Amino acid sequence: MDKSQSPWFPTRDEILAFIKDNPDKSSKRDISKAFGIKGQDRIALKKILKDLANDGLIGGSRKGFNAAGELPNVFVMDIVERDQDGELLAVPVKWESKDTPPPKIMVATSKRDKGPAPGIGQRVLGRLQDDGEGTEDRSASIIKILDKAPSSVLGVVRFGSDAQSLPRLLPVDRKQKELDIDELGDAKDGDLVEVKTVKIGKYDDARARVLSVIGSLKTEKAISHIALHEHEIPHIFPDEVMEAAESATETDVGPKREDWRDIPLITIDPADAKDHDDAVFAEADPDNNGGYVVTIAIADVSFYIRPNTALDKEARLRGNSVYFPDRVVPMLPERISNNLCSLKEGLERPALAVKVWLDADGKKKKHRFHRIMMRSHGGLSYEEAQAAIEGDVSDRAAPLLENTLKPLWAAYACLQRERENREPLDLNVTERKIKLDAEGRVDHVVVPARLDAHKLIEEFMILANVAAAEALEAKKTPLIYRAHDTPSLAKLESLRDFLSTIEMQIPKSGNIRPQHFNRILRHVRDENHELLTNQVILRSQAQAEYTPENYGHFGLNLQRYAHFTSPIRRYADLVVHRALVSGYQLGEGGMGDMNVEGLAEIAAHICITERRAMKAERATIDRLIAEWLSEQVGAKFWGRIGGATKAGLFITLDETGADGFIPISKLSDDYFHFDEARHQLSGERTGQTFTMGDHVEVMLVEALPFAGALRFEMLSEGKEGKAGRRAFPKQKGRRRKPSENKRGGAPKGISRKIKRKR
Repeated sequence: MDKSQSPWFPTRDEILAFIKDNPDKSSKRDISKAFGIKGQDRIALKKILKDLANDGLIGGSRKGFNAAGELPNVFVMDIVERDQDGELLAVPVKWESKDTPPPKIMVATSKRDKGPAPGIGQRVLGRLQDDGEGTEDRSASIIKILDKAPSSVLGVVRFGSDAQSLPRLLPVDRKQKELDIDELGDAKDGDLVEVKTVKIGKYDDARARVLSVIGSLKTEKAISHIALHEHEIPHIFPDEVMEAAESATETDVGPKREDWRDIPLITIDPADAKDHDDAVFAEADPDNNGGYVVTIAIADVSFYIRPNTALDKEARLRGNSVYFPDRVVPMLPERISNNLCSLKEGLERPALAVKVWLDADGKKKKHRFHRIMMRSHGGLSYEEAQAAIEGDVSDRAAPLLENTLKPLWAAYACLQRERENREPLDLNVTERKIKLDAEGRVDHVVVPARLDAHKLIEEFMILANVAAAEALEAKKTPLIYRAHDTPSLAKLESLRDFLSTIEMQIPKSGNIRPQHFNRILRHVRDENHELLTNQVILRSQAQAEYTPENYGHFGLNLQRYAHFTSPIRRYADLVVHRALVSGYQLGEGGMGDMNVEGLAEIAAHICITERRAMKAERATIDRLIAEWLSEQVGAKFWGRIGGATKAGLFITLDETGADGFIPISKLSDDYFHFDEARHQLSGERTGQTFTMGDHVEVMLVEALPFAGALRFEMLSEGKEGKAGRRAFPKQKGRRRKPSENKRGGAPKGISRKIKRKR
């Protein structure tokens, strides 16, 4: 127990038991009240609840927790189908258990119910009825219908082999059933379309009429549209928002804004960037030998987006911009993001700027925030700036080389020394980028070069974010931090199990720091298990989040950190800008009446929108690559084993970064044991082993563009191992017959020893 906790503070087991015994009274407030937790002890409670969630033992949120694999008394559910008796069946929207699928709950309806009857495709708030021993035979009554049945459905047109049969619609949402299409319009086989449904009959039979044709499923536009629909991402601005954006006008210097138009700030961005929200400048500090004064200017979005206006409400709803390979779904209308707030070369633009004084070792001595009017003196791409420093100077870069670019690189050298001393987590993570052809289809996949120009801007932005957090703390102004927690105890134990297989270890007690992981990463550099170790350490890390409570940023090894540098595309940064305007009394566009509770709600919401965007971006890439590779079924590829499970192997291809799966049934004619600590499958008879990180040759046997899924067959032999060796203690339970789980997954509670047949 933490020494700062009260001696009567409850244990993890006591808190978990309370949640299981009180499913209808298990909010953070309820738990605090039950155990008499007050003051600073609430922070310790939050930490325990987070650890329980990370360990998969509870689900829900601070408003109400429940034991994983169990349903709360009141929950949101989607009505998905009817059973053989015509009864409606629903599944819970949130289901925390990773080991079992969400249960199907019978929807209990009554003639006494008022209002319209619910139907398939609707989302409702239900109350669990205690009419069964397990989740399979439970039912729920409807408290409230949360949304209407969809008036339009997104799906793909498929023609039947029989010319007399109606075309079918395969809905994007797998919870919705297929529909016959009555009116096809101009849609062709394979087109993504939006249809209007018309109910026929009392059992929700429906037919569809095509409203609009989005395009071939082979194009990026159609595939990203699926992701927007699937993840319910707003992508059309309401009329009132567009009107507000179009009516916005440029600002001038004004009484609260300093004139910095003569300071040679420049932007360094991707070559195809349309919005430029940060500009930088550096010069030697005459009062500090070897030190530099760095200036980072960020577009003043807070001046245009005022709290509780139409523009603000829409930006908060979206939370962030969403980036697809050939399009962006912006947080703000283009009039704001690409025009009035974009720091384009030669144009006068309002900004919030921070000046930071660095010593020769890159340590920050002080900082100061200003509200300014600036003019970008140059707009370079990363490649153009890097080439200029290396001697290949373009006409655009030539006027900036001596007085701007070289001082920037000198200041960056100071920050590099500070980074080496601070030693943030140094994982080797490769980023791949899809390049499309003129028709919006995948042309090729590249791994962008990681230039010093990228690192320079990254370090300057980190510097500005730290200064923003420190400045607001000093002003005692509430803010939203970008926090990254230490790995959970469960994940650290799993990591220790793996490290023991390569004869390495991390401390068992005390504060775990990024340096401990970096020491391991340096030790395995250029070894056969370097990639495997990187992947296992990456998976052991917590997920960064937005929160009004500061618990530091573990990955960056920083005590205070807040996103400040991208208010055009992140709502969190806009909130920090408003806090700075209020804290420093810099004029209009401040926090208004925002309080800590309001910030907590915003932080929780934008965490969701951030993860939603990541899922949509990843799903789009998966579908694009699956469509691209669908014409190469039967081709051979080299790749790495990205994961080993009791169900099979995940493969990541070298050239494209595409992810696919090899079911264990297709691996070899052998019994296989799954070694969780080693991330390995080992054959009992042959002794072959397949381990995460192994370089293998595979053949593509199936590509499903609609699902973004690839299935491979293993061509490489496994590494030699000891035949008959058990890689883990024998589990209790009977040995499963080969026919019990043809898809390769092991049913819950039985042995992991699996017989596989071709």
